[in-house]
Amino acid sequence: MKIFCHGLCAALLAASSVPSMAQTALPIGGPQLPVLRAGTPVSMRTSVMLTTKGKKLRVGDRVPLEVGEAVSLNGQVVIPAGTPGMGEITTVRNKGMWGKSGGITARVLYARVGDRQIRMSGTFDDKGKTGTVGVVAAVAFIPVAGFFTTGTSAEIPAGAAVSAFLDEDVPVAFANATGEPLQAETQPETGAVSSSH
Repeated sequence: MKIFCHGLCAALLAASSVPSMAQTALPIGGPQLPVLRAGTPVSMRTSVMLTTKGKKLRVGDRVPLEVGEAVSLNGQVVIPAGTPGMGEITTVRNKGMWGKSGGITARVLYARVGDRQIRMSGTFDDKGKTGTVGVVAAVAFIPVAGFFTTGTSAEIPAGAAVSAFLDEDVPVAFANATGEPLQAETQPETGAVSSSH
């Protein structure tokens, strides 16, 4: 046993004195695709007017949006201007008596590039003007008149700017067509959530 231990120690010492060879990185997987990162700002705009006038707007209503300015990566357009998107109404407050103003809040859900639905985040809103000054003045002179004084309805016009952000990383493959500019194609993800609307 003693002889075996001496032999093992001698072998280990000899191995440690051999000069180490240069190590190379172990390649794992294929080449890395460029990625448009979550948090990238996306300028969007509303495609229709939203208003609390008429009291038809409801929480959960879908709001058509579109990308206002192209989003590029490495000098190539990934999400073109005009790309359709979708938002959703999250709160609605109709104008009311005693100067109560209307209000709308909505959130950005996604933009659709080809067959790919890209998750987005961001909110937009509008609040009508309160009729508080009118109510105070009316109550001072005729108390019942304040009850009939209302604020204004909330209104977000078509084409209103909406600040949005990518809510997921988007791997991108650039297709190179001969004689034509490069077109960006987003890579579909397995298990991507599709909208039921």
